[in-house]
Amino acid sequence: MPRHHSAADFLEEDRLGKAVDVRLLKRMLCYLRPYWVLFVAAFFLAGGITLVELALPYITKLAIDSVLTPPWLVVDTATPPAPGAIALGEGRFLVRAAALSPEVRERLEAAGAVEGRYLLLPLEGPGAAVAARYPDRFQRISQGFLARAEDVRGLPARDLLALKSQEIRILLFLVLGLLGLLVLRFGLSYGQVYLLQYAGQRIMFDMRRAIFTHVLRLPMSFLDRQPVGRLVTRATNDVAAINEMYTQVVVYLVQDALMMAGVLAIMFRLNARLTLLLLAFGPPLLALTFWFRTRARAAYREARRKLARLNAYLAEAISGMPIIQLFRQELRSLKAFQDINRGYFQAQMRSVVVYGVFGPAISVMRTLALALLIWYGGRGVLGGVFTLGALVAFTSYVRMLFQPLSDLSDKYNILQSAMAASERIFQLLDEPQEPSGERRVPVLRGEIEFQDVWFAYRDEEWVLKGVSFRVAPGERVALVGPTGSGKSTIVNLILGFYRPQRGRILIDGLDIRELDLPSLRRHLAVVPQEAFLFSGNVEENIRLWDEGLDGREVQQAARATGVHPVVERLPQGYATEVRERGARLSVGERQLLSIARAVAAEPKLIVLDEATANVDSHTESQVQEALERLMAGRTALAIAHRLSTIRNADRVLVLSEGRLVEEGTVEELLAKRGLFWALWQLQFAGRAAAP
Repeated sequence: MPRHHSAADFLEEDRLGKAVDVRLLKRMLCYLRPYWVLFVAAFFLAGGITLVELALPYITKLAIDSVLTPPWLVVDTATPPAPGAIALGEGRFLVRAAALSPEVRERLEAAGAVEGRYLLLPLEGPGAAVAARYPDRFQRISQGFLARAEDVRGLPARDLLALKSQEIRILLFLVLGLLGLLVLRFGLSYGQVYLLQYAGQRIMFDMRRAIFTHVLRLPMSFLDRQPVGRLVTRATNDVAAINEMYTQVVVYLVQDALMMAGVLAIMFRLNARLTLLLLAFGPPLLALTFWFRTRARAAYREARRKLARLNAYLAEAISGMPIIQLFRQELRSLKAFQDINRGYFQAQMRSVVVYGVFGPAISVMRTLALALLIWYGGRGVLGGVFTLGALVAFTSYVRMLFQPLSDLSDKYNILQSAMAASERIFQLLDEPQEPSGERRVPVLRGEIEFQDVWFAYRDEEWVLKGVSFRVAPGERVALVGPTGSGKSTIVNLILGFYRPQRGRILIDGLDIRELDLPSLRRHLAVVPQEAFLFSGNVEENIRLWDEGLDGREVQQAARATGVHPVVERLPQGYATEVRERGARLSVGERQLLSIARAVAAEPKLIVLDEATANVDSHTESQVQEALERLMAGRTALAIAHRLSTIRNADRVLVLSEGRLVEEGTVEELLAKRGLFWALWQLQFAGRAAAP
């Protein structure tokens, strides 16, 4: 059957649409809709993960500021500097460092009113006993024992631990809280990944099913133009690309947005001035992101275009390798491959440069932000306006703020792949299904009539030109003619694979356009020139998964075609796996199984496409006997290239250049000495003259 390809068919990547197409996104969300509960749950888990992530640096801040750093300050001021300040004497107050606002702390430090960090121990407990042993270092006040942080540093480790027993308990609680948050984050992350992957796998399942179901209903006029590899890619690679978008981008983009918003909120609360200073990196980051988006899109398109050419050339060269070697074209083929391969390499390198610039540039900006933070924040710590814990937490929050930007390149790449894949998938799903009428065919007599049929695979390149003939029920008709005369096209029209542009085709007096094609095809059977067997066992290939046929009926069909003894010699009989395309069986055995398949279907109309063309002389007689039993009492239409196979035909239709030029029995056509006689002479004259 002729196939018509255009360059655009093989280079469809040239037609990539937008990086983010809202129309395609809406269509993809239709597949998400049945699992919206899972995605909503994943969004809530993303919120929980964000809260846990934001809390971890804050716990570190609390540990440093409340436990590892002495919390009390003694300041010289006329009035209490903060609520809860303890008067130590005229003009001196003991106050918690955390109770002082940054502005008050900065003013006091500038005036030299802050004496330093102090410890305050309760009057009872392990710390009080140690303090009593060091009266030169501790001052007893009404609230407890007071000492400068510097004065206790030289004490033995045991005494220091006793002095700070309360802080150790707080530190233990903070560590336990940190561990609890880590366990919680693990559980939330596991739940999120599981929900997203489960939903993604279900969506892939649904999309693959939709694609294959649609392909099953597509007309042959479309399938003949499509390379098999492309259709396979739609249901595998392209669906997987969309799944990555669902599982790696959709929820995580929301999570990244929540993370950045939460980080900024906490940073503003800790120190608004420092946060505003860090936001000065925003405009350069936006400019870099815009540059990356533009360049990455162009590089991606070019790489896809070159990859399509590379795949097409590889497939063609490997399929035609015998011809390349036979005609000694290895060097030419290698040179052509090297040119295409070099183009793909260069396109990939341009993509590598774009991604290679973006990632390190983000990293450099993050490092600059950390340097600015350490300089400005460190001065704030030394000046007393910023706590050490807040500075440490700030460094973690800056990393968390830049991390989504670092991941942007990967997410953008996934999004581009998903958009391109969805465009190709929906382009396939938008192809119109095979046209079919609604009139069912419960019983078929087997009458066929062509009335002035004109047909072309493309435009007006007519393959059939005004063909008219009639086949009576139970009649055996052979189609003969030179290659390209239209024999296979007539068979394709009868099977409903194509529709004529002009004229009518009648089945039992009804226009084929009105008939329900699945109902019609239940009464038809085809024995092709090259038998096609599916992966599976012998029985499955005979009954073609028809649950209405049992093992006894399958064996009857095999006996009727003479293939039963062959099957019994196989290791597991009818349960023997035939392997891919029937590789375990010989050509003749595969053809006999194909005929048994036709017998099991109990058709009323048989189409034979030179069923003995690919078998040897010994096997040909077996196949011919099987065909005679198959055609008994049925309408049969046979395409014949070897004229010796049509001696038993009731009538012969002779085609030439798309027209029906002769019609009659074999004897009548030989007597006319026309085209059929000329074809007969070409095949048999030399044999007749041989001694």
